[in-house]
Amino acid sequence: MRIMRLKEVIDCTGLGRSTIYKYISEGSFPKTVSLGDRAVGWVESEVMGWVMSRIEARDARESLTAESPLGNQPIG
Repeated sequence: MRIMRLKEVIDCTGLGRSTIYKYISEGSFPKTVSLGDRAVGWVESEVMGWVMSRIEARDARESLTAESPLGNQPIG
């Protein structure tokens, strides 16, 4: 198990600090793990799972669009 610090989570997700903490407060992003009095981190597998869930949601939306009767009609 590996712990990621904030900078690495930002680099991995492409999210900003305030967005990460907003998503945590909404319950839609992995919670932090206390590392000390003033230090927190994230479990790498949980962050990567969150990233994968975003990719899967995107792929599911694209699949629904491709299967839609309107999605396959030519324009014009």
